[in-house]
Amino acid sequence: MAKTNNFCFCSLLPFLCFVGFLFIPAKAAVKSYQFDIQVKNVSRLCHSKPIVTVNGLFPGPTIYAREGDTLLVNVTNHAQYNMSIHWHGLKQYRNGWADGPAYITQCPIKTGNSYTYNMTITGQRGTLWWHAHIFWLRATVYGAIVILPKQGTGFPFPQPYREANLILGEWWNNDVEEVVKQGNRLGLPPNMSDAHTINGKPGPLFPCSEKHTFALEVEQGKTYLLRIINAALNDELFFAIAGHNLTVVEVDAVYTKPFTSQAILIAPGQTTNVLVQANQVPSRYFMAARPFMDAPLSIDNKTATAILQYKGIPNSVLPVLSQLPALNDTAFALSYNGKLRSLNTAKYPANVPLKVDRQLFYTIGLGINQCTTCLNGTQLTASLNNITFVMPQVGLLQAHYFNTKGVFSTDFPDRPPTPFNYTGAPLTANLGTKLGTRLSKIAFNSTVELVLQDTNLLTVESHPFHLHGYNFFIVGTGVGNFDPKKDPAKFNLVDPPERNTVGVPTGGWAAIRFRADNPGVWFMHCHLELHTSWGLKTAFVVENGKGSDQSVLPPPKDLPPC
Repeated sequence: MAKTNNFCFCSLLPFLCFVGFLFIPAKAAVKSYQFDIQVKNVSRLCHSKPIVTVNGLFPGPTIYAREGDTLLVNVTNHAQYNMSIHWHGLKQYRNGWADGPAYITQCPIKTGNSYTYNMTITGQRGTLWWHAHIFWLRATVYGAIVILPKQGTGFPFPQPYREANLILGEWWNNDVEEVVKQGNRLGLPPNMSDAHTINGKPGPLFPCSEKHTFALEVEQGKTYLLRIINAALNDELFFAIAGHNLTVVEVDAVYTKPFTSQAILIAPGQTTNVLVQANQVPSRYFMAARPFMDAPLSIDNKTATAILQYKGIPNSVLPVLSQLPALNDTAFALSYNGKLRSLNTAKYPANVPLKVDRQLFYTIGLGINQCTTCLNGTQLTASLNNITFVMPQVGLLQAHYFNTKGVFSTDFPDRPPTPFNYTGAPLTANLGTKLGTRLSKIAFNSTVELVLQDTNLLTVESHPFHLHGYNFFIVGTGVGNFDPKKDPAKFNLVDPPERNTVGVPTGGWAAIRFRADNPGVWFMHCHLELHTSWGLKTAFVVENGKGSDQSVLPPPKDLPPC
């Protein structure tokens, strides 16, 4: 990384190191990383504040590995907050101890302590990411995971000249944890972010950003692979590059049938790899990210920008503006997601479960509960099947593994207690929810179909749902109420997109299928941090199988104590 005339240039040097890495014969390796959680003063938008970082970097370091490698990441916590790190999208077969969500698969790493995440990458290649999974600390604690294909295996698309990571995020001028506490005291949403960012930088449309603009230098006629990650806490984002088409080739570390679009839509938690050809008149072009919101809700609608800069073009040239879809462009969102298809070749098959052993139907709702500590006497909340999840004080995986009683129950209902017109007129009465640490037990190797249904409790809204420990196939989506008699006939069971995070459409539904072949306790939650903190989450207890390699591994000796 080198700075030129106040702009931060990505020279793509890290990629050059891996060109050789791609073609030198090698066996699976052990890659070790040291993550020091430390507080550092950072300035953005004319404001300086202390933020929690990994190794003093914002965003944090990129983890590079190859399919089949083992990762050892030792996390040492020097900050005042408890910490845990989630390796978003890594399947962690039998090894939930390395998954990271606090109080789900581990208790957090306390100040002054360390924990080594031991992870083997099996059957995955592409772009994933890591982030803090406790409180709202992932506002600044996040970074990319780049998994290269096995040795001697290329991409199923034209080899790019070079590649770069683009991590989209949010920035608050004030301390994020204090902002959240203030919202909780009121029983209301906390103040929205002050800016969006690209690789931690808001770009020149914001004040004091001369030094806080990311620039990517490209050469005329070359093709580049951009690994795009949405690390924002609460916003789905459109992304586009002025004058350049984007060819989508991968989502959530799964290859797709390539298609070209002027913009992409990416929800919090999702990743998208695109090919970009530097085939325009040499100049400077804005790369831009701005939210998508088609519900009647307030949102930080500011646009983050970075610069695609052709080699030899001076910084004095004004960048060409990007054309992004409108803030509420539902038609684009539905059309874009409808184009996503798994590659489904002999080498990269889409093993969609055709027979379903367990059918689940979960309603997503907002609500209002009584709150004696809130200034208004009530607090906004969220629920699945009218159950607001209560976080335990010990790790659920430990409680499951050691058969500890009284920590959780496995009576989460397979469907809502009372069917209703889920997406009809807004419902504003009787909005109380039930509280509990209630999980759903799933038989090992059974096939599961889960329909996630948005509701108009207070308001409809899009929800990106992430399932830990698994990928799943999005076999169908729709607007309105799911019709169990008619909609399954329209499911795509041939080449549906395979992801770890699904965007449930505003006032609509999404149907996913997966095979429960990974034993353990696996978190499922809305990846809007606001909704997760309000209780829009649950977990699956996937039972052990009968084989010796079908049960949860023993916990590591350095697992953080509760």
